[in-house]
Amino acid sequence: MDMQTSFLDRLFDSGLLIDTGVDGLYGRSGQFEDVISAFERLIDTFGGADGAEAIRFPPGMNRAFFETSGYMKSFPQLAGTVHSFCGNELDHMSLLKCMEVGDDWTKDQQATDIVLTPAACYPLYPTVAKRGAIPENGALYDLQSYCFRHEPSKDPARQQLFRMREYVCMGSEKHVTDFRQSWMDRGVEMMKAVGLDVTIDVANDPFFGRAGKMLANNQRDQNLKFELLIPITSVANPTACMSFNYHQDAFGTKWGLNFADGRVVHTACVGFGLERIALALFHTHGLDTKEWPESVRKALWG
Repeated sequence: MDMQTSFLDRLFDSGLLIDTGVDGLYGRSGQFEDVISAFERLIDTFGGADGAEAIRFPPGMNRAFFETSGYMKSFPQLAGTVHSFCGNELDHMSLLKCMEVGDDWTKDQQATDIVLTPAACYPLYPTVAKRGAIPENGALYDLQSYCFRHEPSKDPARQQLFRMREYVCMGSEKHVTDFRQSWMDRGVEMMKAVGLDVTIDVANDPFFGRAGKMLANNQRDQNLKFELLIPITSVANPTACMSFNYHQDAFGTKWGLNFADGRVVHTACVGFGLERIALALFHTHGLDTKEWPESVRKALWG
C-alpha cells in the first residue's frame, strides 16, 4: 500500500476525515475543525492589525461574473456548475422513469445562475468594482469560503470541496507587491511557529491545454505566483499550502477597478489552503492533537 492511501486510511480510521464514497469529498470531525479554527486565529494574529475589510461569500457565485472572470479559458477541467430540474410534470415523470431503470436522469437538468466558487476571491472583484474608485492608499479584504475544483483524487490534500482563507490587496504596483512579500515572510514565520518545515518556490497554475502551457511559462518567468510547500503525502512532491499571487493590472482591467483619476489598480492575493494546513499538522505531529509538541499547542491554543 502506498503512503498516500495509508495516510487517507489513517485519517478515516481515526475519524478525522469521514468517507462519503466520493474521492475528495469528506466530512470533518470536531478535532479537525478545531485545528482549522485555531489556525485561522493564528492568521488573524498575524494579519489582524492590517485593517482588512472582512467579507464572507457563500461557496456559489453569480454565473455572469464567473463567465467574465475567464476561468473557463484557463481551467475548464476544474469548474463546477449548478444545474437544476426546470421541467413540467411530464418531464418529471420521465425523469423518475430514468432513475427507476438506471438511465441518466441528469441529462435534462439546466444550468442555474449559480456556479461553484473556484477561489475565494472571485466574487470580490465585481463587488468592489460596483462601489466605485479604489482609495489612493489602496484597499485590503479578508475572505474565507469553501471552493470547488473538480479533481477527484485519493490524495487527502487534493479535495474537491475545501476552504480557502484569503487576503486580497488592491492598489499601486509597489503597494500590492510589498503586501505579497510581507505575507511570504509571515507565512514562513507562522509555519515555523506551528512546527512545519516549509519551502517557498515559484509556481504556476494548472492552465488547460496547449495554450495553457504558454500562460504557465509566462506566470513562472515573471514570478507572478509563489507557493509555500509542505510535505504531506510525499517529500519529493510537497503540497502547496499557501499561494502568493500578483495579478499585475489584469484583474483591474478586467473588472474596471480604478483609482479616482482613472489609473487601473494592481491586485495581489495570498491564499491559505485550510484543510491542507490542518493535514500538514496532523501528518507532521500525529493524529491526536493532545500529543502535539507543547510549543505547537501553545501557538495554536495559547
